[in-house]
Amino acid sequence: MARFQFRFTASRLGLALTMLASIVAGAFATTAAHAQSGFGNILIADQFNNRVIEVNRYTHQVVWHFGNGSDLPGPHSIVGVNDAERIGPFTLMAGTGTPPGLPGCSDTVNGCPDNRVIITDPSGQIIWQYGQAGVTGSGPNQLNTPVHSLFVSNFPGHPGPHVLITDQGNQRIILVNLRHQIVWQYGTTGISGDGPNQLSNPNSAELLENHHVLIADENNNRVIEITTGLNLVKTFTDQGTVSGAAFASRLPNGDTLITDSNNNRIVEVNSNDQTVWQYFTNTDPASNPAPLPTRAVRLRNGDTLISDQFNHRVIEINKAGNIVFQQGALNVAGNGFNQLNGPYDAKVIGDFTGLTPPFDF
Repeated sequence: MARFQFRFTASRLGLALTMLASIVAGAFATTAAHAQSGFGNILIADQFNNRVIEVNRYTHQVVWHFGNGSDLPGPHSIVGVNDAERIGPFTLMAGTGTPPGLPGCSDTVNGCPDNRVIITDPSGQIIWQYGQAGVTGSGPNQLNTPVHSLFVSNFPGHPGPHVLITDQGNQRIILVNLRHQIVWQYGTTGISGDGPNQLSNPNSAELLENHHVLIADENNNRVIEITTGLNLVKTFTDQGTVSGAAFASRLPNGDTLITDSNNNRIVEVNSNDQTVWQYFTNTDPASNPAPLPTRAVRLRNGDTLISDQFNHRVIEINKAGNIVFQQGALNVAGNGFNQLNGPYDAKVIGDFTGLTPPFDF
């Protein structure tokens, strides 16, 4: 497989760091929500189409995209993208890569690795990158199946801009500064387990406002809350029923919203790990029987935005469970107008998403 490594000039790196730092300082606007480029649009990690798209929720038109559809990672491509987040005018993306046998990958033997977390400017130029294109590893500036990334500015003991990366294949969560140094880690590199400082196929990590870290520990069928001192303080399993915890976020009311992928549901649990609300994505007669939803975020209006992966759609549902918005045709994969292929993540730009302050407006 071809290898590509993005290289900065010193001046470009300095400019990128300065611009990113200015976002953290709130330099883009007095009202932080409106500092988000594309405010109100929906940003989607369209996994098997190897692209990130921004769509207008009223017209369903794509108004911005990154990724030319290639299954080789490069300066204008991203493979098997699982996560995307808008940071002011920039976009943070996790190029996870695609295993053999799945759509969007032509190599049926070796698969199509990407293994990069990147930040692009509005023109689609990569201004920051961690990981090397197509290289799988655990050494300096190497990743193994990064599935989630989060831009943070207030991680305890590490002030300034950092990126929190869920490095799934290496069984770890790492905090990386903009100079590519790992400054914090949870999970023992390369070791899968459920003991202290161990994870099994982690799928997301969120920095909470209490300065704890909330981790969707997928193959351990649990969501854990840990201190930055690596102590486990809470475990959420919805009374042992969660199977395949794909994502979790803390809601303003203190509940925890879990994407319970193998059960094809989204479940909200309280602090006692009891079900408060749930929604199943496979109840429509035309649904894929096992759509394996991958991401759900609670919006500011109380609705929930769900990436319904193998139903090839992103839906917004209200508290009563009624669909009020849908991007993509139910159980129909494609890359044409209003079509998606295995969408893994979706967020309303500038809305509350469960992400770390200052971006959870």
